[in-house]
Amino acid sequence: MGSQVSVDASVHVVIVGGGFGGIAAASQLQAWGVPFTLLDMRDSFHHNVAALRASVESGFAKKTFISYTKSFQDSFRQGLVEGLDLDKQRVLLQGGEALPFSHLILATGSRGSFPGKFNQVATLQEAIEAYEEMVRQVQNSQHIVVVGGGSAGVEMAAEVKTDYPEKKVTLVHSQTPLADPELLPCVRQEVKKILLEKGVELVLNERVSNLEELPLNEYHDSIRVQTDKGTQLVANLVILCTGIKINSSAYSSALGDKMAGDGSLMVNEHLQVQGFHNIYAIGDCAHVKEPKMAYHAGLHANVAVTNIVNSMQQKPLKAYTPGALTFLLSMGRNDGVGQISGFYVGRLMVRLAKSRDLFVSSSWKTMRQAAPS
Repeated sequence: MGSQVSVDASVHVVIVGGGFGGIAAASQLQAWGVPFTLLDMRDSFHHNVAALRASVESGFAKKTFISYTKSFQDSFRQGLVEGLDLDKQRVLLQGGEALPFSHLILATGSRGSFPGKFNQVATLQEAIEAYEEMVRQVQNSQHIVVVGGGSAGVEMAAEVKTDYPEKKVTLVHSQTPLADPELLPCVRQEVKKILLEKGVELVLNERVSNLEELPLNEYHDSIRVQTDKGTQLVANLVILCTGIKINSSAYSSALGDKMAGDGSLMVNEHLQVQGFHNIYAIGDCAHVKEPKMAYHAGLHANVAVTNIVNSMQQKPLKAYTPGALTFLLSMGRNDGVGQISGFYVGRLMVRLAKSRDLFVSSSWKTMRQAAPS
């Protein structure tokens, strides 16, 4: 990249969703000089890779929210997308407005439980305060139960124990192996070892049976957590780290026949939605056989933008091929484990590569802003 392209007056790219894929695509289109509009329901990007640390370390949340307008000026629009008019090539916004597009990038991401995901419409300051309030709930609690032992759950438990080693933390997981199934067995075993070293109590192969009755993310004197195997825990705080779902509401009506069972969009090797040459799906909402990760969303954005530019220049399109899995788990700022291109990576390297900063600086760089100290 670096040179700008000659653009026909009819060209205008609309990006739906300002997550990792959305900001990467917007930043690259900006560099190419291609007109675009980035749409998101909030006024700021959320670096949710660091959301769990922002839940335990006061002052950290301000590093995880970045203003869209400061980066993209008039090319950013705050609004909720209600649907697509594919015949007229328009994105339909709540309130009746319609934005025309020549090319469309769907980067709607996924939603899940707070604090791992932040799904509310809120200002930057309101979002930061939501995490500062979560920090206070953690600080007030003596016994914290984390429900879910995937990557978010194990990272959450490790973050709490790193900052508050005196607190009791219990992780309840419905399976015996921890973290994501795609990870190497030796990585998943090391995750368990790190949690035990930190003093996290593990309740494995048991499911919380009264979850719907439990208050989440709120301190209480006594919260009774029960499992399907009869285990009973009395906690002060319950944090849910399960239930990620694809955000499909923006396109489910217009593209329902292009959706996979999980709500993601079927795409070809160029990340074009099946049957469309000018509509791309990237990140979590693209049906690609790989884990849903910020890293992959950035790779998708590069392919989609390259293909939009190439299509305007009558050049061949670029294919996206999932590679061997790269997945780093931060287990608090002082530890971690993972794999790069399918090979085990030790704890020191992960601590240096991810755990200390959680890639926060890279998002501020993508947005071309200076991070707060």
